[in-house]
Amino acid sequence: MIEPRIIGTWRIKSTKSIDDNGNALPPPYGPTPNGVVSFQANGRTVNVICDGRAELPAGEARQFMSYVGNYTFDGVTLTTRVDAASDASRIGGDQVRAVRFENGGMVLAPPRRLYAGVMQRQELFWERVS
Repeated sequence: MIEPRIIGTWRIKSTKSIDDNGNALPPPYGPTPNGVVSFQANGRTVNVICDGRAELPAGEARQFMSYVGNYTFDGVTLTTRVDAASDASRIGGDQVRAVRFENGGMVLAPPRRLYAGVMQRQELFWERVS
């Protein structure tokens, strides 16, 4: 049984990233992220997120990520077994996120990772659409 609080469609509201010393880093997917995630009651999910700016600074690549798969959610940990993705290296693997609900929204936090040459912790804040 899937924990029901996660079921529905959510849109990205904001993101943040910090290094191991607690210093703020540039937000994942830029200052205006754009994305949706849908968790269906049958255990399927679709995730799409990108840098939502209309124009990027010269020389900066647009960040984009999407994947789909079957998921499990126990009320604390979300695990998606990826079966299709914009990054082929994700296919067949698990995307794991810590989940918490606060201020009427949902926070998804991937494990600490190396990104842009810096070990960091990221959080993505989502608001329910339906």
